[in-house]
Amino acid sequence: MLCNLTAEQAALYRAVVDDMMAKIESSDGIERRGLVLATMSRLKQVCNHPAHLLHDGSALPGRSGKLERLDEIVDEVLAAGEKALLFTQYAEFGAMLRGHLSARTGREVSFLHGGVGKAERDAMVARFQTPDGPPLFVLSLKAGGTGLTLTAANHVVHVDRWWNPAVEDQATDRAFRIGQRRRVQVRKFVCAGTVEEKVAAMIADKRALARSVVGSGEQWVTELSTETLRELFTLEPGAVVE
Repeated sequence: MLCNLTAEQAALYRAVVDDMMAKIESSDGIERRGLVLATMSRLKQVCNHPAHLLHDGSALPGRSGKLERLDEIVDEVLAAGEKALLFTQYAEFGAMLRGHLSARTGREVSFLHGGVGKAERDAMVARFQTPDGPPLFVLSLKAGGTGLTLTAANHVVHVDRWWNPAVEDQATDRAFRIGQRRRVQVRKFVCAGTVEEKVAAMIADKRALARSVVGSGEQWVTELSTETLRELFTLEPGAVVE
C-alpha cells in the first residue's frame, strides 16, 4: 500500500539525504558502508513518523501518512470484530504504535519485542488467541517473526519493510499456521517517491537481486555506487500529501 509523506516528513527526508550524501561522498570502505546503512535506517524512520527519527516523544497524530493509513485499517478491523498483527523492524516504533493505538481505540494492544521473556511471550500469545483477548498485536519483526501461532488474526500489516522477503514471509506466516480458517489480508506499507518505493521496485524487477537480498538484509545497498545511491535516496516529486 502506497502512503504519502506529510510536508514535515518530506522536509526531514530531504535534510537527511543532503546531510548523509555529503558524508557518503567523502568516505570509503567500512565507514562508507556504515553511513549507507545509517542513511537507509534514518530515511525509513522518517517514513514511519517524524517522532521516530527525532526520538523526542512528541505527539503522533496528523504527522505521518503511514500512521493515518494504519488508523484507517485498524478502524475497519475493529468494526468487523477481527484481529490484526502489526509488524515493525523497530522496537522503539513498536512501543510508539502501541501507545498511540491503545489511546486512540481505548482497547488493549499487545506488544512483543526482543526484551520480552519466554513465559511472558507465551502468555501474551495465548491471551491474543482467545476470543476476548486484545484485537491488536504489535510485534518487532525479529522477536515475532518465527515460532509463534497467531491464527486469531486475519489481518497482517508490515508497517515498515525489512528488505528480506524470506524474513517478511516468515512473519506473515504467524497468521497462516494450521488452524487458520479465514482469508488473511496482508498489507505492506511503502511511502511513495521514497527509498521504500524504489527498493520495492528494484526487488520486484530483478529476481536475481531478490535472491541476493535473502539472508543479507540491507547489506547489498552498501555496494551501490554513490550516483545510484543518490538516485535511490532522493525524494521524488509528488511524494507529499497536498
